[in-house]
Amino acid sequence: MERIKIEQHSSLGMLWAAGWLFSIGYLGLGFWQGVLAILIWPYYLGAALAPAGF
Repeated sequence: MERIKIEQHSSLGMLWAAGWLFSIGYLGLGFWQGVLAILIWPYYLGAALAPAGF
């Protein structure tokens, strides 16, 4: 008889969600920009943290 092993990786998902929510608050994004940030999260962070000359 085989044993079934169940692994939970919810901590990584919670870390991602916490980082995403922090970014939305830090960048001051509105609702739809926050929804769009799910897909292009690095763009928003890069645009906010880039030096002003670039």
